[in-house]
Amino acid sequence: MAAPAFLPELATQVVVPVAAVVGIAFAVLQWVLVSKVKLSPDPRRGDGSSPKSGAGASEYLIEEEEGLNEHNVVVKCAEIQNAISEGATSFLFTEYKYVGLFMGIFAVLIFLFLGSVEGFSTKSQPCHYSKGKTCKPALANALFSTIAFVLGAVTSLVSGFLGMKIATYANARTTLEARKGVGKAFITAFRSGSVMGFLLAASGLFVLYIAINLFGIYYGDDWEGLYEAITGYGLGGSSMALFGRVGGGIYTKAADVGADLVGKVERNIPEDDPRNPAVIADNVGDNVGDIAGMGSDLFGSYAESSCAALVVASISSFGINHEFTPMLYPLLVSSVGIIACLITTLFATDFFEIKAVDEIEPALKKQLIISTAVMTVGIALVSWLGLPYTFTIFNFGAQKTVYNWQLFLCVAVGLWAGLVIGFVTEYYTSNAYSPVQDVADSCRTGAATNVIFGLALGYKSVIIPIFAIAFSIFLSFSLAAMYGVAVAALGMLSTIATGLAIDAYGPISDNAGGIAEMAGMSHRIRERTDALDAAGNTTAAIGKGFAIGSAALVSLALFGAFVSRAEISTVDVLTPKVFIGLIVGAMLPYWFSAMTMKSVGSAALKMVEEVRRQFNTIPGLMEGTTKPDYATCVKISTDASIKEMIPPGALVMLTPLIVGILFGVETLSGVLAGALVSGVQIAISASNTGGAWDNAKKYIEVKTIALTNQKVSSNPYLSHSTNFGSLHGFTGWCI
Repeated sequence: MAAPAFLPELATQVVVPVAAVVGIAFAVLQWVLVSKVKLSPDPRRGDGSSPKSGAGASEYLIEEEEGLNEHNVVVKCAEIQNAISEGATSFLFTEYKYVGLFMGIFAVLIFLFLGSVEGFSTKSQPCHYSKGKTCKPALANALFSTIAFVLGAVTSLVSGFLGMKIATYANARTTLEARKGVGKAFITAFRSGSVMGFLLAASGLFVLYIAINLFGIYYGDDWEGLYEAITGYGLGGSSMALFGRVGGGIYTKAADVGADLVGKVERNIPEDDPRNPAVIADNVGDNVGDIAGMGSDLFGSYAESSCAALVVASISSFGINHEFTPMLYPLLVSSVGIIACLITTLFATDFFEIKAVDEIEPALKKQLIISTAVMTVGIALVSWLGLPYTFTIFNFGAQKTVYNWQLFLCVAVGLWAGLVIGFVTEYYTSNAYSPVQDVADSCRTGAATNVIFGLALGYKSVIIPIFAIAFSIFLSFSLAAMYGVAVAALGMLSTIATGLAIDAYGPISDNAGGIAEMAGMSHRIRERTDALDAAGNTTAAIGKGFAIGSAALVSLALFGAFVSRAEISTVDVLTPKVFIGLIVGAMLPYWFSAMTMKSVGSAALKMVEEVRRQFNTIPGLMEGTTKPDYATCVKISTDASIKEMIPPGALVMLTPLIVGILFGVETLSGVLAGALVSGVQIAISASNTGGAWDNAKKYIEVKTIALTNQKVSSNPYLSHSTNFGSLHGFTGWCI
């Protein structure tokens, strides 16, 4: 028998919850620091002078130079923030009613399907993998799997909701801090994103740890049954993420398209102009789609990767010999990840200060590099202390001998593959590099060449990430079979707190720019928030890249678990049943994408018609003397997204059940493999194409405004808005 791990069980029982509590405490601290930016005018500043700080030094505000009323600016920012927050909260509550109904129905189905395996038997049964041992009855497994499913679903929904509340709390504060400089605004936006990142990572870890210990009271020595029941946690998280991502995505894109097509292209008014009826819906969409949806999405991947690793470990030597510390190796990796991300965050908020616009993207890039480097050391430490030198891993019916340094390489390769995907995503979506600049340049000849260049960029951006994922799979599977693939996915998500922080930073900055425009603040403040937003578009694409890459690895690990559980020895593509499934599975992501895109198109059409109606029928709207009807546009996006999210969700959830029941597990294995291979390609290309188009638009605007300012400085008879009409008509090709 191999020597035990250095870290005793008691230490593991302490390290995991303490790391989770530290993560939650750090999130609260960041929230407290953000809350110090007040959304009410300072009573001490009746004369509009700056408040004193430090040893009598005053904080410089742009309003002082340009003669704007600081009191009115703050009040307007607070009003706009409240409108965005109320719209986002209302949508999520409406969405969660429908999602809650689905959760209840699916929980019942899980209980019925799992319980019926042994005819709802309450008697102990022979273990499936641990021969000669008895495991808990099927009815108990069904009940605990259902509870785990509900736990994962609720945690996912709460994570998304809290992320949205934090983002809407911080957006106006970021705007107000932009008056003092781009560095202050960056710190506020990034700290707000950190609240979401650490809260999600720590709460997900803590709930999973508590569930394992509570379930263990009943299961005792039946670790095979315990960790099979725990897999419901990952299923619940990913199921809710599906609806959150689809519903939120339809909402935000419908509002975005409606606002830009009519406001910027037809009416030649600036982006986020308060005269635009869809502007509030647009800003609400950033929060429900890019914040709540992405939060739930990454939580689902994180929960699934942890559960996939745990279920494989339970039928390996860790589970057979009841070695608690090695068994919880995935949770130890996540615990160290929280601490590593905490150290990394301090580099952005405390150790260094952003002083210029061109320092924003490098600061975010450093976050990825530092977190990856620190985490690599952390993984080495956990692998040395938390694993025996040699052990065996279940490998399709056999036990494969593995060394602790091999498992370290599996986690590390996933971690560094994530960094590669992040850098490639940045290269193809940042306007600092030639791909996006080429897309912007293509707009000179119209929309057609812009579309061609944008699609080509997306397809080309798939190449390196796919090679990175393929190399991760090859190395991790060669070293530690499917367990290696699962922990590689966990490695990619081990820095989820930092990944979510830089992802959430984007929509917060986008909202901050919109609030600055709607509040009538200085154009110089809008330039600062636009710079933050441009970097945010890139970070949002990076966040999607991490989610896609980790989802590919997790899907493969779960596919391996399915094949093993279904006792399929090989998946032979030359078998007609499997090949048919492969073709159908490869088609499913296209079907899913068509449904969601059609939904966005239908909702956007209604939005465009409503915005046009208001501009044409409300007197004084274009002159700014009358307020538009924001609520109607919010309702259009809400109703459309709630209605349209159900069919795509049903397609994903029902396909495996229908194929498995009607055509058997062999065909289903082909469907799952085909969907995995096809879906990864589409997801990466579509994500990067969208990010590139968005930043190409920003690139054109920045260059045009710079040219306008240059003309203004050389000709005092020109105003700053001289070329805005032609600017918005030109950037319309990139919308």
